[in-house]
Amino acid sequence: MEGMRVRCVGGIVRDEAGRLLMVRRGRPPGEGLWSVPGGRVEPGEDDPAAVARELREETGLDVVAGAKVGTVERPGPGGVVYEIHDYAATVAGGTLRAGDDASEVRWISPEELRDLPVTGGLLDALVLWGLL
Repeated sequence: MEGMRVRCVGGIVRDEAGRLLMVRRGRPPGEGLWSVPGGRVEPGEDDPAAVARELREETGLDVVAGAKVGTVERPGPGGVVYEIHDYAATVAGGTLRAGDDASEVRWISPEELRDLPVTGGLLDALVLWGLL
C-alpha cells in the first residue's frame, strides 16, 4: 500500500465574469472545505471522460475538458498519494446543483475565494497557474 498513487482529475471552470466553479466537500477528505470539483479516474477512463463524469456528478453541469492546467499531489490516508491533474473545462449544458459528495456548489470570485476555507494548497496552485 505504501506510496500507492491514485490518479485524479479536477475541472477548472470559469464563467463570463471570471468566477470559478467551486464545490464544498460534503465528506472527508476536506469535509466542509471548498475545492475544484473532481475526483478519481475510474479504470478504463481517460482524463477528459473522468473530468466530464465527475463534474456532472458533483455540479450537475455538462462540461468539456480542454487543456491541462497543471498537476498537484496531495497525501491521502494510508500513505496514498492523490495525483490530481487539473484541466480547463467549458460548460456545455446541465443545471447547477450540488450532487454526489458535494454539499454546496457555486460560482466564486477570486476575491471571495481568498476569504473562504479551501483545501490545502489550492490557492497556491491557482496563483501558480495564473488563475488568481
